[in-house]
Amino acid sequence: MIYITRVEHFNAAHRLFNPSWTEEKNDEVFGRCANKNWHGHNFELHVTIMGQPSPETGFVYDAKKLGKIIREHVIEVLDHKNLNVEVEFLKGKMCSIENMAIGIWEQLIIQLPEGVKLYRIVLHETPSIYVEYYGNTRPL
Repeated sequence: MIYITRVEHFNAAHRLFNPSWTEEKNDEVFGRCANKNWHGHNFELHVTIMGQPSPETGFVYDAKKLGKIIREHVIEVLDHKNLNVEVEFLKGKMCSIENMAIGIWEQLIIQLPEGVKLYRIVLHETPSIYVEYYGNTRPL
């Protein structure tokens, strides 16, 4: 099995805030991330697919085509947006990096052609905080 990863970047703002809590509790739990005027990140997204290389091309899948899918269905949706307000797949959810990774997975899985298996999403929020998501499966 071969794994190929495409890396993309986007910038976005969000707020961690539970509307059923008081301002004080939100501040206690989320700190500066609960700022009512939002805060932003320079995100780095790694999308990994897996498969066997084609005998005709040597590719698991054309990396240019993968990049186009990621840009069209994820980056253009998230880049320079207020994630809490402007992103449909995050509406009604806590706008955490964990929920973002799940939402990105759900956007990509339906766009990949048959035979291309999405293996992992890695989403860096900062240089020291990132998540990995493998869908509903565990990594081997």
